[in-house]
Amino acid sequence: MAFTRATGKHRRASRSARTTRNLAGIATLAASGVVASVASPALAATDESAPHETGLQQAVVVGDELAVRIEAQADAQQATAEANAARAKAEAEAVRLAEVAKKKAEEERAAKVRAAREAERKRLNTFVAPVTGSYVSTGYKASSGLWSSGSHTGIDFHAASGTPVHAVGSGTIVEAGWGGAYGNNIVIRMNDGTYTQYGHLSSIGVTVGQTVTPGQQIALSGNTGNTTGPHLHFEARTGPDYGSDIDPIAYLRAHGVTV
Repeated sequence: MAFTRATGKHRRASRSARTTRNLAGIATLAASGVVASVASPALAATDESAPHETGLQQAVVVGDELAVRIEAQADAQQATAEANAARAKAEAEAVRLAEVAKKKAEEERAAKVRAAREAERKRLNTFVAPVTGSYVSTGYKASSGLWSSGSHTGIDFHAASGTPVHAVGSGTIVEAGWGGAYGNNIVIRMNDGTYTQYGHLSSIGVTVGQTVTPGQQIALSGNTGNTTGPHLHFEARTGPDYGSDIDPIAYLRAHGVTV
């Protein structure tokens, strides 16, 4: 009657099974005369009174111990290999995470740079009032004999002497000094090609050729030139010279400034 072994997970043979196999192998060798030559010296050196200890039995023990040592060495090598593989995997993951973090940091820096540039672009294109918290005391085209043209070519902002005067937008100074009836005055060529003028100043803080930005202080208001009292005369122009004036209030409002 034939027996078949059930299939399943292979398990390491027990010590007794390994010993049985070793005995069988050594018995085979003994039959061929190989073990006999190894066992003979051991038998000769054995006390005759020893209880049946033979060279064959010693060879079996030695073979079994050698097998155990080899197996232990193989297990240690496998454990080392697994540890090395785990360490290599951890190092690769650390490198990957470092690259991800580096890429994220670079993207964040680039986003900050773009945001800063956009904010600066908006700031440079923003207009402000020439005098903070003031109001228009004399409107555009007001009629009076005080002006040689017979009407006001700009608007007057209420301002005591020494009040800070600001550039309404970005541009380049094309005139800074005495302007006759305007007294001490400044003319700025704006980045959009228009011009703005600031008159009756008590002091000037910029020079010709200098670039300015919105809200930058350029002077202090005063009472110089043809005036009846301290204030800031402000004009918007299509060109740098007298007579090219346009409505200053409409000009400022068109650039987002409430007057």
